[in-house]
Amino acid sequence: MKTTHNIVIKTIDRLELKISREEYKKMGDNTFGTKFKITSFGESHGKVIGVVIDGTPAGLKFDIDYIQKELDKRKPGQSKFTTTRKEQDKVEVLSGIFNNKTTGAPICLIIKNQDVDSSNYEKYKNLLRPSHIDYVMQQKFGDFADYRGSGRFSGRITAGFVMAGAIAKQVLSRFNISILAYTRSIGDAEDTKNYALENFEQLFQLREKSPVRNLDPDASKQMEKEIDLVMKKDDSIGGTIRCFIYNVPPGIGGPIFNGLESNISKGIFSIPAIKGIEFGAGFRASRMKGSEHNDPWIIKNGKIKTSKNDSGGIIGGISTGMPIVFTVAVKPTPSIGLIQKTVNIETMAEEEIKIEGRNDPCIVPRAIVIVESIAAIVVLDYLLIEGKIPSVLGS
Repeated sequence: MKTTHNIVIKTIDRLELKISREEYKKMGDNTFGTKFKITSFGESHGKVIGVVIDGTPAGLKFDIDYIQKELDKRKPGQSKFTTTRKEQDKVEVLSGIFNNKTTGAPICLIIKNQDVDSSNYEKYKNLLRPSHIDYVMQQKFGDFADYRGSGRFSGRITAGFVMAGAIAKQVLSRFNISILAYTRSIGDAEDTKNYALENFEQLFQLREKSPVRNLDPDASKQMEKEIDLVMKKDDSIGGTIRCFIYNVPPGIGGPIFNGLESNISKGIFSIPAIKGIEFGAGFRASRMKGSEHNDPWIIKNGKIKTSKNDSGGIIGGISTGMPIVFTVAVKPTPSIGLIQKTVNIETMAEEEIKIEGRNDPCIVPRAIVIVESIAAIVVLDYLLIEGKIPSVLGS
């Protein structure tokens, strides 16, 4: 007779929840993708952050310097607009590379956590930080929850997304597919310009000159002022990020639950702090007439295109061949220096909390490369599934 072993979790109200080990294993899913599959691991205050990448075509030249440059775009301590936590975020390779080429085996990449300070989290571990993961994490995992820096729910785990995304970008570049994201807005400061996507290199250079990773110098200055203002008030601010994926061939994706929009959205919402996404005209389409929103088909250089792109390069979950365009909403960082109301879960009394520590006044500039990385992972996965990219690359 088979014996069922149960795990007992004590919830916040001290009720006991009995579940089977099989059910418990299903409670967290840290793997994403089908052919190009990534598994994320590590915690904010653990020893390492890492990712296992399965499905990378064999024969790709492994450019660790490029991966490091991508990581440097999201690491803390870049400027006055980011957290002062000092991490080198130096990538280390554990497997999947031989003679500086991918072998087709799983690639494991890690970065070590070095500047870890858990003192404030110990001090306030019974106080629920407003709009943080504390309460729902306790409800889900009980006393097993890692509250130090939000554990697995920390934005720090996205370093693994960036490492995987850097490899995906290297594969996609072999097939002339480029990805560019930039800060569209911060607070009330917005960049409303339309950019010519053909000259990606120039746009990359413009973005990297801006402390907030915007493309327009005047808009960038306004965004910097928005962040400066909230910093002086011990507050934080959100914004939006726009992303372009250029040269995706038409016919990629699928209907209903296999839509390109669906899977990009799933990946994007795996980034902490993302609260919304729209493709093409997005919510603006709800205020348009059909004659305004429709994208007329045309012939350009012997290829079928559309005269504009309010569909955002995707119709019916399938790519049209036009640039894929989407915009994401990033919430304000919930860790702020102002006094806020909260609840003490030990005494079950209402209290006040003033969060201390090293926090970003605006997470948007550091999230740019993460959005790009998720986009690259999803697109490469689709192209591998549909046989557009071989499993073995030439030299």
